[in-house]
Amino acid sequence: MNISPVDQVRTTFVELHQLEPQLIATAPGRVNLIGEHTDYNDGFVFPVAIQFHTAVAAHSRVDRWIVATACDQHNEQVRIDLDAPAKFDPVAPWSNYLRGVIDELRRAGYSLGGADLVISGNVPMGAGLSSSASLEMAIVRALTQLSDEAIDASTAARIGQAAENNFVGCQCGIMDQLISAAGRAGHAMHLDCRSLQQQHTPLPDELSLLVVDSRLSRRLVDGEYNERRRQCEEVAKVLGVSALRDLSLQQLAEARDRLDPVSYRRAHHVISENQRTLDFAEALSRNDGTTLSELMAASHRSMRDDFEITVPAIDKLVDLMSDVIGTAGGVRMTGGGFGGCVVALLPRDLIAETQAKIAAEYPAFAGHQAEIFVCQASGGAFV
Repeated sequence: MNISPVDQVRTTFVELHQLEPQLIATAPGRVNLIGEHTDYNDGFVFPVAIQFHTAVAAHSRVDRWIVATACDQHNEQVRIDLDAPAKFDPVAPWSNYLRGVIDELRRAGYSLGGADLVISGNVPMGAGLSSSASLEMAIVRALTQLSDEAIDASTAARIGQAAENNFVGCQCGIMDQLISAAGRAGHAMHLDCRSLQQQHTPLPDELSLLVVDSRLSRRLVDGEYNERRRQCEEVAKVLGVSALRDLSLQQLAEARDRLDPVSYRRAHHVISENQRTLDFAEALSRNDGTTLSELMAASHRSMRDDFEITVPAIDKLVDLMSDVIGTAGGVRMTGGGFGGCVVALLPRDLIAETQAKIAAEYPAFAGHQAEIFVCQASGGAFV
């Protein structure tokens, strides 16, 4: 039986430090139902926090050192001086998320204090389910709670995003951090990434949330993710707007001769995806399964053809699952792309058939089995 992250960090903390932790902070991973690569374009997204978490056990120290142990990295330990300039660590890459969060909290005026930390999580790494944002939000919660400094979910999310942008080097938007911080159990979050206005929408009782990990690991900081963001920002600059969120498809079409074909396709995805996300919110509110199915299918085609972030194994999973689900639910790639996961909303009575279809046909295509999770919408770290 797998031990939970909370039990893991508590047990390890006692073994290492011979005392109980003062607190254990947790933060969930996420899956995005629709709205891909729209967050850093000031657009709309529709994520759900899921039941996989990162846990951080913490206890204060009398000095100004953060001593952190990562259970999932064979209890690798790092020591960080709170009064020294932050330095990137190439030897323990996981610690750079911690270092980045500490640096951004200090820049934001949080005093913090020395702490012993033990960290563990069960968010699948490299699958596009935001293990990094989960780690960041759990760290923010643990450190600020330990130093008795107030912080709200939106501020915590901005701290985590800044840590990735400025320290780790991934130019992500704010979606992952904000859903991990502020997700609501049983609900999806319709998020405006410009204003950070949130509308929590109940997931229909008759639809289940299925996440399928292709087991093709992603590495967004390797360049493709940042390149997509650069391309989007360049189109916005050429067309004189602050972000692609401010353009319509008609405006884009009228400016087509000012853009190279690749840039046009990138912008076409983002602008059309924004509208699909708005339409999805409306369809979900009225339990319109047929429209949800059509919108998720169109989103996947756009990611494949315009944004070019799917891979053959992901497209195969979507095809296999669509064969079973049809218009009774929706399926699409989720996450940054180039591997990772597929998400589906489907009737509960189709789960077993979908799992069997994947088990029977995916390995012959990909050379390995996919990993399948039936997920529940979870509460966030600051809820």
